[in-house]
Amino acid sequence: MNGVQLLLIILGGIAVSAFAHRRGVQPGLVVVMLAAAASFLPGVPRLELDSELILAVVVPPLLYSATRNASFSGFTQNLRPILTLGVTLVVLTAGVVGLVGNWLMPVLGLPAAFLLGAVLAPPDTITTVSHGDELGLPRRVSAILTGESLVNDATALTLFGLAAAAAGAEETLFDNAFGLFAYTAVTGLIIGAVFAAIALWLRPRLHHTVLETSLALLLPFAAFLTAEQIHASGILAVVCCAFLFSANTTLDPQHQYPGAHRTRLQEDAVWPVLDFLLETFVFAYIGLQLRFVISDLAHASAKPGLTITLVASAVLLVTVIAFRLAAVWVMFRWWDLRHRAFVRRMETDARFREKVTRRVQARMQGRRRRQQSSGEWQGPLGAPTPRESWIVGWTGMRGILTLAAAAAVPPMLHNGEEFPGRDAIQAIALFVTLGTLLIQGTTIRALVRRLKIDTHGERDRAKALLERGEALIWTAVTPGKAPSTEDFDAQRTVVVNAVTRGELDDDTARALVHDIDLHQAAETHLARREGEHAPGPAGSARAAGLRRP
Repeated sequence: MNGVQLLLIILGGIAVSAFAHRRGVQPGLVVVMLAAAASFLPGVPRLELDSELILAVVVPPLLYSATRNASFSGFTQNLRPILTLGVTLVVLTAGVVGLVGNWLMPVLGLPAAFLLGAVLAPPDTITTVSHGDELGLPRRVSAILTGESLVNDATALTLFGLAAAAAGAEETLFDNAFGLFAYTAVTGLIIGAVFAAIALWLRPRLHHTVLETSLALLLPFAAFLTAEQIHASGILAVVCCAFLFSANTTLDPQHQYPGAHRTRLQEDAVWPVLDFLLETFVFAYIGLQLRFVISDLAHASAKPGLTITLVASAVLLVTVIAFRLAAVWVMFRWWDLRHRAFVRRMETDARFREKVTRRVQARMQGRRRRQQSSGEWQGPLGAPTPRESWIVGWTGMRGILTLAAAAAVPPMLHNGEEFPGRDAIQAIALFVTLGTLLIQGTTIRALVRRLKIDTHGERDRAKALLERGEALIWTAVTPGKAPSTEDFDAQRTVVVNAVTRGELDDDTARALVHDIDLHQAAETHLARREGEHAPGPAGSARAAGLRRP
């Protein structure tokens, strides 16, 4: 692929995305469909990229960007459903798809079939969450889907490596799947924490906004590639690094320094642009492969052949949609039934109730907990409601990781033979991704509307939290005095302390810190331009981003 081809792909993706946004359609769906159609035009060349380059260049920044905006409190409160979806369901889906794929295409062999299962297992739920407000998604559903997207990628890529090793295309440190998963997970988290600590130490010493932003842009690649070099989970390394780095640079007063607000604002502007360019490129690149993949499958010597691949694609499309919907419903309803049985036993069995109470009290002793005076920190939440389960179950559109993992299937085995069914795996990944986007992506809005989930209470609560935060910040503002750097830092400290006390959640805190950053940047710019060092009471209130309570 040369520079002109890359530029044309990006420009075409921008034009198509602009049209899709105007029509209220998911841009990725339109881009991949038009790219697939364009691949049949005469003279369109076959674009080739190194398989490992797709995962190493595309996945880390997209995952880092999604993680830096994720809610830590939402993640911890919904940890059980997130792990259920991100680990258990991905493993089960990979197994079911692998068995069905091996039954439909025995020529692949079981290892390659399970690799196909690992490719198709993780849904791209973060894309749905990015349109959550437009779709009317409940806040808890958004938190669960966001957390799932951060976990399921690591699980799927670990299974991908195991299946590739079993097929003879890769080598792993452990033959045992559980040992490999434990090693990759723990080592990946450690590497992510180390890189976050290094970046937090280095960032305030660069004294330049562009350099500090460049450091943040390089972090996901450094963490991912380092982890992959020692066969650890690059995905978990990126997630851990992004969580620690973004939380500390935004909400930890110890990591505030002069000019930090400018860097945060610049990062908030840069990351969405990078996300858009990478997503557009991947969807367009995979779509442009369609004609050539079909041509390879139609070749007389190709196995399993075009007809069988198309049939397998249709069957596996139905399989991944139906299995997720059924599995989510069964797991969440089973959880709810067990919880109800536990509550009934607590109400009727005094000895059991006393035993559980003693156990909980012993667990709480010596543990520092957030104050619950305001009730914002509620601890782990129960099972999702049936309506929430329907939405989570239907949000199974495949996307970037499925396409990138399919493109990363190695062309050759260690013994020099071709990887069995590589063209078929890539074609099935493309067809299943298109199918889920067409079936689920175009109907999720109608489903949410039909379920009639009332989100007005959540919006009112979010508005009340924001007003509470503004009222708290007002206590750090001196009326009639031009705000200084110390004043803005004091406002951020008030926000962080409110989160620590449980009076605000971290989503509201991030929004407030962003507003403070904006007003500090505006105040600094105006003072520099006009030489006004004493804007007066009205200007001070406006610079603090507040209104009088």
